[in-house]
Amino acid sequence: MDMVKLTINGKEITAPADSTILEAARANGIYIPTLCYDEAVEIYGACGVCVVEAQGVPKLLRSCSAKVAEGMVIDTESERVVKSRKIAMELLMSAHDGDCVAPCQLACPAGTDCQGYVGLIANGQFDDALKLIKDRIPLPASIGRVCPHPCETACRRGKVEEPINIAQLKFFAADLDLKGDSYLPECAAPTGKKVAIVGGGPAGLSAALYLRTMGHEVTVFDMMDKMGGMLRYGIPQYRLPKEILDSEIAIIEKTGVRFVNNVKFGKDITLDMLKSVNDAVILAPGAWKSSPMRVKGEDTKGVYGGIDFLRSVIQGNPVDIGEKVAVCGGGNTAMDACRTAVRLGAKEVYVIYRRTKNEMPAEEIEIKESEEEGVIYKFLTNPVEIHSEDGKVCGMTLQLMELGEPDASGRRKPVAIEGKTEYLPLDSVIMAIGQKLDSNDFDSVVDLTDRGTILADEDTFSTNVDGVFAIGDATNKGASIAIAAIGEADRCAEVVDAYLNGKTLDFTPKYISKRDDERIDLSSKPHEARINAKVLDAQVRKNNFDEVSMGLAVEEAKKEAQRCLECGCREYFKCRLLSVAQRYDINPERFAGEMPQKYTRDDNAFIERNTAKCILCGLCVRSCKEVMDISAIGLLGRGFKTSVSPAFALPLDQTKCTNCGLCVNLCPTGALTEKSSLDKQVPLKETYSIEKIDVDGKECELLVSRYNGKVLRAVPNNDNARNCGLSRDVLIAAVEKD
Repeated sequence: MDMVKLTINGKEITAPADSTILEAARANGIYIPTLCYDEAVEIYGACGVCVVEAQGVPKLLRSCSAKVAEGMVIDTESERVVKSRKIAMELLMSAHDGDCVAPCQLACPAGTDCQGYVGLIANGQFDDALKLIKDRIPLPASIGRVCPHPCETACRRGKVEEPINIAQLKFFAADLDLKGDSYLPECAAPTGKKVAIVGGGPAGLSAALYLRTMGHEVTVFDMMDKMGGMLRYGIPQYRLPKEILDSEIAIIEKTGVRFVNNVKFGKDITLDMLKSVNDAVILAPGAWKSSPMRVKGEDTKGVYGGIDFLRSVIQGNPVDIGEKVAVCGGGNTAMDACRTAVRLGAKEVYVIYRRTKNEMPAEEIEIKESEEEGVIYKFLTNPVEIHSEDGKVCGMTLQLMELGEPDASGRRKPVAIEGKTEYLPLDSVIMAIGQKLDSNDFDSVVDLTDRGTILADEDTFSTNVDGVFAIGDATNKGASIAIAAIGEADRCAEVVDAYLNGKTLDFTPKYISKRDDERIDLSSKPHEARINAKVLDAQVRKNNFDEVSMGLAVEEAKKEAQRCLECGCREYFKCRLLSVAQRYDINPERFAGEMPQKYTRDDNAFIERNTAKCILCGLCVRSCKEVMDISAIGLLGRGFKTSVSPAFALPLDQTKCTNCGLCVNLCPTGALTEKSSLDKQVPLKETYSIEKIDVDGKECELLVSRYNGKVLRAVPNNDNARNCGLSRDVLIAAVEKD
């Protein structure tokens, strides 16, 4: 067999004289992207991303069809090549209408695969759902109860009627796990590296588990008598039973994480002490100091910070609030405070909020349930002065407000109505307008921001001290929701692991495709009521601290999960289109225009066809014709309106389609996918085997793949096979004959 010598990317290689540049490159481990090429079908050359530059040749060559030649010098990543591929990918992606990742997952600060675990719950695969959740959330039973679920705000099902009940599905799966043999993540082999974490809240505990599973030795130090941070000391028992939190923390401890409690940073331990015996330190102390209101009289006896008040109750030493209580604030801490005050026996509990109900950041369900429990809301009022009698709170003057123009938060700014005030007799005032880091123990240790928080790099979480990182409520912008702290812990653990191994991470955001919500027509979706967990009756629950939510029953959870629209692409992890797109800094928006294909779905029992994701590579059409000899689908229409479709646009079930799944396997996008269902009758899987044939007395080993017994590919698997000089079709024929 004739062989030629050529150079690709500076590497001298030999290749059969009749082979293509692509074949020669692949045989020598050199990557060239392609979307329309596969050994199973004839060369088509449609996608344009396999181009390479050949020295002395004025135009770029399509490597899938261009033959090798003696002395050829090829560059697969030259400036011209990259520019051409970027344009090709931008054109393809500008006409690709699909979500790589579901909106719910994108909205989750921890990047939780909400669609994935909701789908698993829908199919009754509860253990798998739990493992997927725990990949991103170490405390799912706790977080599912307290998270304000930005995932649900982004849920596209809300455009049909109501969002999926993602949060309660999360703690449904987690609660089932806690009732049995709880899932314990595997830990890598010991690395010999040690990490100290200051703070045992959601950020510190999450970082500890992630680093422990990476094989590092981790110790968590916390100033309180038990781990949990604000999950334990800032969330009331009726929302998050501490028995649940204890169980989840115990699982983390079982992995080998060491807990040290009642240790105050800056007093019992110092940063120098921790650095002397550890390879890295993570500061996650949380925000334990209530923000002041800056109104006259707030230092009066009977005025309490929201976090201080809640902590006193949880620790079993509730402060004396009397019968008339005002809670200032409109967030979830204010809701926890007012509902806790009701349970402590207060006769009149007011929430003072300077905007209207529509602008309140608290969860709607919290507001609703507090109203059912008798909490009185005084909207468009703002504290002016707290009055005292005999050194104790006796009342408060409120400034009446009205809404003006929107401020930086997008909410209409409250403006005082001059001369209009109201006096409210009170026994105590709870300030729940925010919380912050008590910076006294950190200001001489690490750099702080103007806000008094720890200054940490937004990507690497590194402080100004080498080997010291910071995450959670104590950093940068200050206190946020627990799931945001957990998301930071996940990313920080990866950074710390890289630091311990002398590596650095690339923080460049990777391209993903997102659908334009304005283009999505959901009018055909049937309306199905959201299933919410039952709650204790208001007259019962307001007299105790028993958990309010009763949780979802098994059938309720499955039914609720089945409402999911499955927005994210199931082919995300193996999508060749996305893989190529993420290699280059593309901007498809510059070619944005009318989408050439209507977003339609054509299902049969096994295959889902989504024409909007199709890039017209032709692999499905050609494989159906050339390999299976069926031609169930073809190219329909001309020019810009061309689409892949069965003849006369018939459903697949009305064609000769045998559901072999070959088109699904070859599709480089999510345009053709295996239908997700537990009751599939025919698996869509390619089978592989190593087979041998004799060529001129030499044993040629081939990797053979089949669909329904029909040979699809025969790929050379040893030197004899690679150098035998036989074409793909001849090899396939030889295997079939043998």
